[in-house]
Amino acid sequence: MGIGPPAAVRRGAAPLVLALLLAGCSASSPAPAPAPAPAPTSTTSATTSPSTPSTPSTPSTSPSSGPAYSDWELGVHVLPRTPDGYGEIRPTPKPLRHRLFPTEDLLAPPADGAFHATVGPVTAPIRERMGETWSPACPVGLADLAYVTVTFRGFDEAAHTGELVVAADEAEDVVSVFRALFAAGYPIEEMRLPTTADLDAPPTGDGNNTAALVCRAARGQTSWSAHAYGLAVDVNPFLNPYHKGDVVLPERASAYLDRSRTQPGIIHPGDLVVREFARIGWSWGGAWRTLRDYQHFSATGR
Repeated sequence: MGIGPPAAVRRGAAPLVLALLLAGCSASSPAPAPAPAPAPTSTTSATTSPSTPSTPSTPSTSPSSGPAYSDWELGVHVLPRTPDGYGEIRPTPKPLRHRLFPTEDLLAPPADGAFHATVGPVTAPIRERMGETWSPACPVGLADLAYVTVTFRGFDEAAHTGELVVAADEAEDVVSVFRALFAAGYPIEEMRLPTTADLDAPPTGDGNNTAALVCRAARGQTSWSAHAYGLAVDVNPFLNPYHKGDVVLPERASAYLDRSRTQPGIIHPGDLVVREFARIGWSWGGAWRTLRDYQHFSATGR
């Protein structure tokens, strides 16, 4: 599940990462994981990591012959809260039924347009940016986490630099997954660290941030979610929503419960995204029996 962008980073604020990272990562009955495919040959990631984001660059723009981007204002249209703390579930607005936004760069994109990755410690500046998404009460210490950057392909077809905090023991494997997705041209709209601003933002139900660590207990559960350990990643959450009963997260993503859709970024059984995470031993929430969490991949099966 994913969190929407804070106002300082994108076009508004939406608390989607919190809602998604906490709601769909509860106990479920996962279906048996597919047999892992052979691991591809890959280069070793760098062991250093940037400590602070660069000055946000000018948003990527489409050429005159490029796609017509969605004109929905992200993070602006606040939803009424329901008793469970989420936003009220609403139909997908027309501009988001075929969602397409350019990626705005928080970190400098690769100058050569090629794949690059770094794996390093959670430094003090990175810890400060994480805010309340981690605390000493969390079940994993900072020393056991890694700050990862990877190149990803945006829906604008440009190369961008994304960032995640994941369990240190899983970092190189996670990098190998995103290396394969980049090579295949799999598009990702946004990939940045969740922050306190995300946790505090009112619900708008339109975020689409690919994210990993958020240290909270799963909604309605007494146990920690896999995200609290850095052992889960949610990919393109708006296109791959969480669904259980009447709950859909993000709250405006109901149109994407139709899994016959084939537009780029939607995850189906047997897709490259599913195969690549299975290769590193992670399972997919889209195969769960008691709920569907199409965005969610985890090392724990929950």
